[in-house]
Amino acid sequence: MEKTLLMLIVIAAMPVAGITAAQAQTPPTGPHLAPPLPGQPPQDQSLQAQPSAGAKRPGSVPPNYRVTPFGYFDPSCVVHLAHGDEMLMNPAQRGIRHADGTISPLPVCGHPHYRGDGQKVDADERGVQDPNISHSWIVSESITSKGQYGFLSAEWSVPPTPTSDDGQTLFYFPGLEDSNDVVTIIQPVLGWNSDYASAWGIASWNCCVSGTTYEATPQKVNPGDTILGYMYETCGWGVRSCSSWDIVTWDLQNNNFSELALTSSFGQTFNWAFGGVLEVYNIAQCSDYPNNPNGFTGGTNDISFNEIGLYNYAGTSITPVWAKTLWATGATPQCNYNGTEPKQVLLQD
Repeated sequence: MEKTLLMLIVIAAMPVAGITAAQAQTPPTGPHLAPPLPGQPPQDQSLQAQPSAGAKRPGSVPPNYRVTPFGYFDPSCVVHLAHGDEMLMNPAQRGIRHADGTISPLPVCGHPHYRGDGQKVDADERGVQDPNISHSWIVSESITSKGQYGFLSAEWSVPPTPTSDDGQTLFYFPGLEDSNDVVTIIQPVLGWNSDYASAWGIASWNCCVSGTTYEATPQKVNPGDTILGYMYETCGWGVRSCSSWDIVTWDLQNNNFSELALTSSFGQTFNWAFGGVLEVYNIAQCSDYPNNPNGFTGGTNDISFNEIGLYNYAGTSITPVWAKTLWATGATPQCNYNGTEPKQVLLQD
């Protein structure tokens, strides 16, 4: 049986991507890792809408719903933010501030969304103790803290095109949540057949307060490109439960990036870090995963998250001890998903 691997390489002694050994002594912030020419709008990539739920969707999901990294959503509940848009969540001003200075109200979702297994969700998933999209998660590596994280980054490569096409959607990402009160998740995401039909793309996301998910302008990427994803609180080191974060997903080969700037934490304290997650929809056979002939183990469907940087809210670097979770026990098809850790986290089928 083919192997589907999500390999997480944690190299604690290595500097965070793009930072010299001397700079690594100082916790990284936005200017250290921000994409070049941050004021330059990303190129037009002939954006496609999220794929429709498709024939393989659970019976409870309406056919016009879209596949997102958070389950199935009505199209009106997926808010696409343009380059330069910022979310305003302070008491005096709430809305989306656009690059031209105008402010539009925050959209209100009037429809339920559905988990990967078809479970209907009518409102915030406050109080849910597992990730709010766990039924579509296959395997993850995570760590929790009694305090709060202030920065998380990782690098990973875009895999080859999957060898079979069953209308599947694949997502690979690190991310942050509040383990005590799961309301939203922030994440830089690499997706197959997500924003671009039968192609790879990157986007930064924040979901799902009041049933609404927010996506920054996505960018098309190519197999073999290196992706740098990072998220950091914008209040400065030492501030607990910062109210806003920046999320960046950056292709280091073509310099295109997707940035969700000043996105709200919605009152969350992000103490649950995911070094790597594999999430899927509409998988019909194990060959729906990409085959990587140059994978870490050679000739497998693996993907590795490298150069992981994790800092607490005070700016102190953390050496994570990752905990594996297999969410796909009993899932069909069963592709021998597994994992090892801490320095080589192998999530395999």
